[in-house]
Amino acid sequence: MVYLLPILAVILSFIFVYFTKPKSEKSIKLLLAFSGAFLLALTFFELLPDVYEDLSPKSAAIFILAGILLQIFLEFFSKGAEHGHVHMATKKNRFPVVLFLSLSLHALVEGVPVTNGDTIIYGILVHKIPVAIILSIFLLNSNLKLALSVLFIGLFALMTPLGSLLTQESFVVSTYSAQLTALAIGVFLHISTVVLFESAQGHAFNLRKLVVIVLGIVIAYFL
Repeated sequence: MVYLLPILAVILSFIFVYFTKPKSEKSIKLLLAFSGAFLLALTFFELLPDVYEDLSPKSAAIFILAGILLQIFLEFFSKGAEHGHVHMATKKNRFPVVLFLSLSLHALVEGVPVTNGDTIIYGILVHKIPVAIILSIFLLNSNLKLALSVLFIGLFALMTPLGSLLTQESFVVSTYSAQLTALAIGVFLHISTVVLFESAQGHAFNLRKLVVIVLGIVIAYFL
């Protein structure tokens, strides 16, 4: 199920967008805020204690900071698609290779800590759904053929399970699972904090947003 659920989350999000045809991502801003808080809380509750138990404090910090830098680097190419922003022009009938590669590397890293505990998969799922919806809106409203959009989403859906599978089955990768998990923590910290502190209204918090953020943290605590 840990391999199947991320695939279903992305594919069902694409199907939802294809049939409902939403024109804007504004309606899922609250879901993004919830996902950011939920993922951030699970990272603190589940991943950080394990990493600092397996690695020295300085080693853990180095890989976490490397994960933050990696995500900043990836966003030069993805334009923030990992946290709900896609502002890229696509040439007609041309597969957006740069966007795909940056999102795929992000998704691969995202799949690494899934083998460390079952609960983090829920954080990844809740994060993936709004991002997949926004990405699907972008693809279906772009100049791409439907077949290329489906190919993009299908390949992207496989990346997180692939990251989990490599961590579990590959001896070389599994040997460095603690370091890779610390790298993933850095990625999660960057994404979740960007989502939390972004707002269309001059970066100001509103009551509904505050409520869903608190709700995300509380639910993560009790999982």
